Amino acid sequence: PSLERLNNPFLPQTNRLLPKMAPSAVSGPAHLFRLAGKCFSFVESTYKYEFCPFHNVTQHEQTFRWNAYSGILGIWHEWEIDNYTFVGMWMREGDSCEAKSRQTKVHLVCGKSNKLAYVSEPSTCVYSLTFETPLVCHPHSLLVYPTLTEALQRKWDAAEQLLYDELITDQGYKKVLKEIFEEAGLLKATEDKEVEKQSKKISLEFETVEKCNKEYKQLAEEIKNLKVLLGQYGIPYKANSAENASVGYLSHKLATAVTRVLNGSKDEHLHG
Repeated sequence: PSLERLNNPFLPQTNRLLPKMAPSAVSGPAHLFRLAGKCFSFVESTYKYEFCPFHNVTQHEQTFRWNAYSGILGIWHEWEIDNYTFVGMWMREGDSCEAKSRQTKVHLVCGKSNKLAYVSEPSTCVYSLTFETPLVCHPHSLLVYPTLTEALQRKWDAAEQLLYDELITDQGYKKVLKEIFEEAGLLKATEDKEVEKQSKKISLEFETVEKCNKEYKQLAEEIKNLKVLLGQYGIPYKANSAENASVGYLSHKLATAVTRVLNGSKDEHLHG
């Protein structure tokens, strides 16, 4: 582009687009992954909306005003899941707007071609987009269960059984499902949950180190006692290898020694 074009204040300034965060990883139904890296636009009145699946949603004012708006309405964040089905994509953390961030929910509906078909703003700075695609026309195309790993499917099956056996409530079942969806990366865990997870991890580490120290002291004490007993039977203690230093090995040597002494063996010195 010419320098004149770059310096023209009347053209939309796409270089103003500064994302607050990186998009989430691509997730959900594998047949939708082919949409990643593509963008679809929709022009309404003086605005051009652009939806880039698994990336972001942007809005560009098509006007010659010097301060024409060009900004981010949301960055790919997580799925909207309802009745065990993917119903939409949440794009969050867009440009600031009245002390909060702009966000957009993209509804996926069956259509003959990939097309951004409709845009609205149901509430201030919360946008709603309708994206048509033949990729969601099959009745099972948006089911959550087939997209999960075998381990998470088993976890879901187990929760289903518990619910059937009335060992958990409907609320408990939904909580387990939410955890499964979070583990699969389909939903983002809330910040509180992340903090809780981190602190739990830290406390577990401390607990493990403490436990390790305690067990180490107990083992050291047992080895000390076994060495004394081995000395009483005149068995030399060699600590030149990890095996010789193990409680199991020393116990074995001691047991052998005791057996030999009880059997009246002539060989007083045992070499293991």
